[in-house]
Amino acid sequence: MEYLSKNFINLHELKKAELIEILSSAEQLKADRNSQRNLLDGKSLILLFDKPSTRTRISFELAISELGGSCIYLDMKTTQLGRGETIKDTAKVLSRYVDGIIIRNANHQDLIEFSNHSAISIINALTNESHPCQIMADLMTLKECFGTIDGLKVAWIGDGNNVANTWIQASTLFDFKLNMAIPKEYIPKKAILDIAKKSSKINITQNIDDAIKDANCIVTDTWLSMNDDENERSRKIQILNKYQVNRDLFAKAPVDAIFLHCLPAHRGQEVTDAVIDSDRSHVYQQAENRLHVQKAILKHCIPN
Repeated sequence: MEYLSKNFINLHELKKAELIEILSSAEQLKADRNSQRNLLDGKSLILLFDKPSTRTRISFELAISELGGSCIYLDMKTTQLGRGETIKDTAKVLSRYVDGIIIRNANHQDLIEFSNHSAISIINALTNESHPCQIMADLMTLKECFGTIDGLKVAWIGDGNNVANTWIQASTLFDFKLNMAIPKEYIPKKAILDIAKKSSKINITQNIDDAIKDANCIVTDTWLSMNDDENERSRKIQILNKYQVNRDLFAKAPVDAIFLHCLPAHRGQEVTDAVIDSDRSHVYQQAENRLHVQKAILKHCIPN
């Protein structure tokens, strides 16, 4: 396992050419799901999760299996990490066992520390700051729906969370316009805003109508993240209520605009049934594309 590892942690830290290649590989792997069956032959990976998961866990386990690799699922709470072992010691030991680690956890800095002490590839399967695998699946879905990503206008409506952060990262690399309607109380942190300020393609506002004007795609996500303080939740819902993607709001967008949501959805909060169940919603296509994109990410990160 002595090789220069490739990590997949934040989109803006990768080159655009690398991300385009991942999307291209994902399209090929989707077109022929039985191809590349031996790509990970003899390779072993760990899913190291401390957050609940449906799509991320299943799509990664299936991706590894269909590429010929083996996978071990670990809940951080049931490992020695949950009893106080250092990230450094854990990373150095696991690096001697497997070829890559896919991490889903609540603290992005812990993931960075893990990668700093690891000799193998680290893939970010979600942290409190970013969700790159999801946004790559979203970009793949946009390309399938519109034939290209270039020139599109994407409207983000709602909380300035980890998914919103990653849309900002993606917009700095790809040629689409990103208009974000986010209440002032929940705009992204300064480090993300600094990234946004470097691009003229990103606009953050509290005017929802301005954000969705001429949008090709409207995107939202759950208002309640797993890290939110219980005492803050009711206030957050109250503030975000006017950012709900419902029939009336969606009617203000162009008639060919599509709807995306990374799921799980809290129906009746950030989105209504009338929108998420409509013909213009592509949430299940979007969820399927997690499998194909993550195969391509594994191909990019894990050496043959």
